Amino acid sequence: TNASKNLYIYIYTHTHTHEQLRPMAAELIPAKKLTPAAVHQYQQQNLSNNNTTTTTIQGCNWQGLYPTIRERNSVMFNNELMADVHFVVGPPGGTQRVPGHKYVLAVGSSVFHAMFYGELAEDKDEIRIPDVEPPSFLAMLKYIYCDEIDLCADTVLATLYAAKKYIVPHLARACVNFLETSLSARNACVLLSQSCLFEEPDLTQRCWEVIDAQAELALRSEGFCDIDAQTLESILRRETLNAKEMVVFEAALSWAEAECGRRDLQPTIENKRAVLGKAIFLVRIPAMALDEFADGAAQSGVLTLNETNDIFLWYTAARKPELQFACQPRKGLAPQRCHRFQSCAYRSNQWRYRGRCDSIQFAVDRRIFIAGFGLYGSSCGSAEYSAKIELKRQGVALGVSVIKYFSDGSSSTFPVRFEHPVQIEPDTFYTASVVLDGNELSYFGQEGMTEVQCGKVTFQFQCSSDSTNGTGVQGGQIPELIFYA
Repeated sequence: TNASKNLYIYIYTHTHTHEQLRPMAAELIPAKKLTPAAVHQYQQQNLSNNNTTTTTIQGCNWQGLYPTIRERNSVMFNNELMADVHFVVGPPGGTQRVPGHKYVLAVGSSVFHAMFYGELAEDKDEIRIPDVEPPSFLAMLKYIYCDEIDLCADTVLATLYAAKKYIVPHLARACVNFLETSLSARNACVLLSQSCLFEEPDLTQRCWEVIDAQAELALRSEGFCDIDAQTLESILRRETLNAKEMVVFEAALSWAEAECGRRDLQPTIENKRAVLGKAIFLVRIPAMALDEFADGAAQSGVLTLNETNDIFLWYTAARKPELQFACQPRKGLAPQRCHRFQSCAYRSNQWRYRGRCDSIQFAVDRRIFIAGFGLYGSSCGSAEYSAKIELKRQGVALGVSVIKYFSDGSSSTFPVRFEHPVQIEPDTFYTASVVLDGNELSYFGQEGMTEVQCGKVTFQFQCSSDSTNGTGVQGGQIPELIFYA
């Protein structure tokens, strides 16, 4: 049929190699403990893929040891016994010979079915697969044979590639779920490029959420330097990046240095500019503060003398020159505020601090990024406070910041922020705390709510055992959580 022909063509043509998929971890060696010593020894030998003889097991009624077909198929996983096909997996110099069983493979993958039983099937004893890493190929076979999903951070991308290539959708979905769960600023840029390659729009959207909210962390990560040029341009073009433009510029130069290495070029200023190409104009250099430009970008050597001169004129001259660079600052993300009190008040001799801790626990129903807290200030006129804010999960500090803020005597809340927004996962309680130092009496919240709907995010609040100054669900400090979603 045409479908079989298409699948057959797919397996032999869809073999482009992606260097980003090369895992650095040790080889995945699945194992299943068997009861009889002879069977256990035999399987362990075959799990090492050393192609030893099968004499130790052929006289043993191993089939009787397992009540289900799944368990009996599991014994055949990476096993020479009854193998009717072999795969030479991996790039030259790093191959591994893996035994297989055509019937089991065809049941688990339409591509293997077309390869072994389609109209254009070839009767080959050995099939070379240079574009899939051995650990990832074995992880896919483990799912097909054993109905088990065994993923790890170092090989999940390559396993997703294998699952996509051989059309094993449930394993591919599990890989995507694993990636979404482990997504952070450290790996978001790399996963963004891979999610586009694998055509996973949901994962792409999750990556953009992290990159936008934690832009400076993402741009300074090692993974940013590993992305391809197309992904670089899409990030530099992004209107909603929450980052200073100087950080964007420095990240572009770091990427250019890494790209020089990939092209076997010396990382000179000229070569960095050359590999950046037109992407340099996506950095909004005129949106930098004048001192940042003068002390940084202007002295980097990456800009030409004419470009440097024109940008200085753009800053200072009434008649501004035309520039190839985008000049408007990025819009960034608009922060949202979750207010948990219905009213606030002040009373004589109430709500002092003197170094005691105010704390509250909260949970959300979707991933957000906490940028900081809104705090009350003095109820006795203007005053300055010193605040140590902290965000913890299961006792582990995720964000800490020490900052001073000035209150004007009104009942307004005053924002205090972390250096970088903190990623918050759904359905887990986090502890928000503040230790304030100030002698003046302050406003405090009343009529607190245990659940607050803020846009598409639902917050739940509960009292924290860390609170030693009276703050709880019903009243106290930390009236607002400032977040991105």
